[in-house]
Amino acid sequence: MNVNFLCPVCGQKLKKGENSYKCREGHSFDIARKGYVNLLTTKGRNPVKSGDNKDMIRGRSAFLDTGLYEPLAQKVGQLISEITADIKEPVVIDSGCGEGYYTCEYAKSLPSAAVIGIDISKHGIDHAASRARANALGNVSFAVASSFSLPVRGECADVVVSCFAPVSNDEYARVLKKGGHLLIASPTENHLLGLKNVLYDKPYLNEPNVYALNKFSLAETHKLEYKGELTSSEQIMALFTMTPYYFKTPAEAVERLRSLGSLETEIGFEIRDYIKL
Repeated sequence: MNVNFLCPVCGQKLKKGENSYKCREGHSFDIARKGYVNLLTTKGRNPVKSGDNKDMIRGRSAFLDTGLYEPLAQKVGQLISEITADIKEPVVIDSGCGEGYYTCEYAKSLPSAAVIGIDISKHGIDHAASRARANALGNVSFAVASSFSLPVRGECADVVVSCFAPVSNDEYARVLKKGGHLLIASPTENHLLGLKNVLYDKPYLNEPNVYALNKFSLAETHKLEYKGELTSSEQIMALFTMTPYYFKTPAEAVERLRSLGSLETEIGFEIRDYIKL
């Protein structure tokens, strides 16, 4: 499915050619060999170095491929299907899509939908495009761009999904149709407590996320909580690499974690379903 991206320079519609996207003003953006386009030209931001690096993307992908977070992908996919059941060709934006695991799962379960994956990390989008190609998904498009400046026209989307990603009240309200849904997935208080028990002497619970969403109304909240088991050091370290703890854990605690051959931990997600006012 062809997605009408907007030019990040002048805001006009981009027309997709064989090798690039171009607008009427002559601004041109090359289509990468894997099929995505880099539209991150925000002033003061390096489009190459923004967002997660290669190691973080590789670790996240390796962990997600274990299937331990598959219940979250299935639940969000189910919610999207229910929301768009009466819409012939729905448009779904996965904002802050990272390496594309969830995006591709949504595209698989919604073959009639146009699914758009957006992330600020070029490495993430490159990996996402590879995943989509490996699954022969023709209904998903990817672009490197910011969640706070989505390269799509206003009121084009039926659903915006933000899974462990930044949330933008104004931008999501701009791109969603009236009555459109914003699905936000975040960790519950006990999420990954087993991992933190290994890393810290005094492990802390996650604080609830607070969103200033004055252009939305909360319709429903769904919770998923279960125990997950990692069965190798590689899986454990892949999980650790994709968490915020990766940046703030002392070296001796990292080595303690690395020495483990298995790990059981709590896994918990909260999915909030907001409706645009």
